[in-house]
Amino acid sequence: MLEVGHSASADLYQSGCGVRQDFSDILALAIEGSGTGVWDRDVVTGAIRYCDGWVGLLGYRREEISDRIEDAYARVHPDDLAYVQATMRDHFAGLTPSYEVEHRLRCRDGSYKWVLSRGRVISRDGDGRALRMVGTTTDITAMRVLAERLRASMTLLSSLTDQVPGLVFQCRRAPDGTACVPYASARITEIYELTPQQVAESCQPVHARIHPDDLDLYRATLAEAAERLTPWQCVFRVLLPRQGLRWRQVDARATRLPDGGTLWHGLVVDVTERKRVEQELHDLARVDHLTCLPNRRAFTERMERAWHALVRGRAGDVAVLMLDIDHFKSINDRHGHTAGDAVLRRVAATMLAELRPGDHAGRLGGEEFAVVLPDTGLAQARQVAERLRRALAECRIPVADGTMRLTVSIGLSDMRATDCRYDDALARADMALYAAKEAGRNRTGVSGERVG
Repeated sequence: MLEVGHSASADLYQSGCGVRQDFSDILALAIEGSGTGVWDRDVVTGAIRYCDGWVGLLGYRREEISDRIEDAYARVHPDDLAYVQATMRDHFAGLTPSYEVEHRLRCRDGSYKWVLSRGRVISRDGDGRALRMVGTTTDITAMRVLAERLRASMTLLSSLTDQVPGLVFQCRRAPDGTACVPYASARITEIYELTPQQVAESCQPVHARIHPDDLDLYRATLAEAAERLTPWQCVFRVLLPRQGLRWRQVDARATRLPDGGTLWHGLVVDVTERKRVEQELHDLARVDHLTCLPNRRAFTERMERAWHALVRGRAGDVAVLMLDIDHFKSINDRHGHTAGDAVLRRVAATMLAELRPGDHAGRLGGEEFAVVLPDTGLAQARQVAERLRRALAECRIPVADGTMRLTVSIGLSDMRATDCRYDDALARADMALYAAKEAGRNRTGVSGERVG
């Protein structure tokens, strides 16, 4: 019978004698302090013997523990018994090099402890049948409780992050610039149409989703934030297989790792709707609501871009056209502002119909309109202006007492690389327009030419 569980409270060396204890006493002391008990089983008879430490592990007294294997199995939790027995049979059959299983054992007070049982057959007969087996039983209840708490915490964390309207992530960036995402919440399937497993080893699948025109911005802002350890925010577009073009915003904080790398924790959200509203508001601020043409601000921005392209040698000839409705005040006074609004809308519609696809029209205010004519010299611009003037002269506007005709005066100027400002050409076109009105209206004036 194996007996290694007797009291081992003496010191490793007897007090005052300097006589070293037997090795068995040292072993017993080590086992007693580890929450582990030893058992020895006769596989043939089924008898199983326990050391005192094993008995005390479950709170029993020596006389309350029999050596019958049936009693040993009776102490195993019913939900674990089949698993324990099957594992034991596999080892007896030589299918495993050792026996190891976590299960629950009933204590003297009726409660259960989680234990780790390990053992090995140490003798077999000539046919390989198991004869004797020895092993240990270790109390792992505290470890299991801690593990269960950890699993519960992880489950709670996953549940919370999965409910956040966006992707919660942890990203590790190595000193060489390579990066991976050790943690990504379930919303990654919505944000990037990827799975956590696809980004666990590399961020490349994410980068492949980013719009090519935004990838440099994404990387530059990330690198700057990583270098300075400042908060990282970036708004960018992604191209997704199912959702198509979408807008994303990332907000993250970084900490420096001992190896010089960076660990990011952050959130990526869908801002597509916000960007759509922003664009609509932007467009509304740049559109004349009555005519639906670009307003003065939008038109002058377009004219400025054309002038900069001309100055830098990136554009050919550019002309500017100004148009003013003749006797517009009289139209309002005689027929009312409703008729005046109808005239403004008719002029805008006719301009859109008569101008070429690359021309850019806008309403400057009141009855004044303007057009930028790219790749157009003054001679060709005059043809465009005359076609537009004649088309407007043929218009008939319904009014209360019948129909009304309208005419317009137009001024033209070329845009010059030597101009000091982008709107110098517009000023010259305005002067040509004034000259056309002075000459009798319903005609086109060209800057630098006498109006006939």
